Amino acid sequence: MTEAQNESAKKENEAGCCCGQGGCGCHDAEPQAKCAPGAEAEEKPAEAKKPTVEELQAALKLSEAKVLEHYDLYVRAMAELENTRRRSNEELIKTRKFAIEKFAKNLLPVVDSLEKALEATDGQPDSPYREGMEATYRQFLHALDVSDMKPIDPKGVPFDPHHHQAITMVPAPEGMKSGDVVQVFQRGWCIGDRVLRPAMVSVAQ
Repeated sequence: MTEAQNESAKKENEAGCCCGQGGCGCHDAEPQAKCAPGAEAEEKPAEAKKPTVEELQAALKLSEAKVLEHYDLYVRAMAELENTRRRSNEELIKTRKFAIEKFAKNLLPVVDSLEKALEATDGQPDSPYREGMEATYRQFLHALDVSDMKPIDPKGVPFDPHHHQAITMVPAPEGMKSGDVVQVFQRGWCIGDRVLRPAMVSVAQ
């Protein structure tokens, strides 16, 4: 082959080459892939494995169990909170109701002394001292009443061990039956539903 023929074949080879350059090896038995347009193909990521129906059902059951567990904890917490609130309210009511219990109990001997002084001056109805004691006694009783304190004066009623303290047993007078309170030696007092001091009484036998 002449030199002119070689040059012509070389140009044809270059013209038909994929990259437009001769000698790249595109027409070799194993051409280089990098010379072809788009030959450097992007590698596709492997597709994630899709969960099966059984796996989805198991996950659903696990989620439902968690929801029920959390709901149960919520219900328990709310019940405990409500119980705590109720107990606190009850304690607050009791505290307010019986806050003066000790102070009131210490005042009872003063009431007893006033009553004894009034008994001692029964024969002096016009005495200024008696009038002063009566006024003081009425004010005292009013103060106790507005503080929810009530006297226990059980003469003629059945004996109640929760409110009365038996000092002695006496024969039943006419018109009374066994177990009735015959005489009250000292009145009792209660505040609200709580007994501050039981009444000291004699009981018919």
